Amino acid sequence: MRKMFEKYYHPDFRNDKAEGKMKIMGFIASPHKEGNTAWIVNKILEGAKEQGAETQAWCFSDLDIKPCRGCLGCHKGDGGCIINDDMQKIYDAFEHADAIVFGSPIYMGQMSAQAKIFTDRLFAQISPRFSPHFKKRAVKKTLILTFNQGNPDTSMFQQYIDYTKHIFAMLEFDVKVVPVVAGTRNGPAHERKDLDTALRTVGSSLVSELQNNSWNSKE
Repeated sequence: MRKMFEKYYHPDFRNDKAEGKMKIMGFIASPHKEGNTAWIVNKILEGAKEQGAETQAWCFSDLDIKPCRGCLGCHKGDGGCIINDDMQKIYDAFEHADAIVFGSPIYMGQMSAQAKIFTDRLFAQISPRFSPHFKKRAVKKTLILTFNQGNPDTSMFQQYIDYTKHIFAMLEFDVKVVPVVAGTRNGPAHERKDLDTALRTVGSSLVSELQNNSWNSKE
């Protein structure tokens, strides 16, 4: 199979050159670097970039990210997570992003193990209102949550998808849309011509909304 991505682009969102642009971070929570999840996330980012945003994509399979230890060390001071791994890079990118595109395949009726590890590790940086560690600065990070599944029935896992959207909202994310790509067992997502435009539109619409909200807040 041909290479769909030569490399993942990790610009520094703090760079002065990125000032004035919306910054959109993509995270590919799949064991496959060039699979359906990667293609979907990158298409959404492509649409965001076409709208003038600065984008970056991170793939779990390229990173050394360990599971959360549940030690609460991240909330016993201002040092953040005590695990010294590649999640430290993600924390920095996450902090400076205006929005997140988070993609996962559906395995065994739910998000991948990689997605769950990533979500658990966010505890060091965000704390919802129901937590004694609630942080106002972490409120309402904009999120596009996207799933893909082998089963062609788009309603097969809808209950779980709705539940996951609700959980991310409880975790202080502003979940905009949840695109679900079904039927990937019948062929890879990149071979479906209808998805290319649809996913890029998701990304461009995200940036347009963020820009409008930013302009309105300055008026």
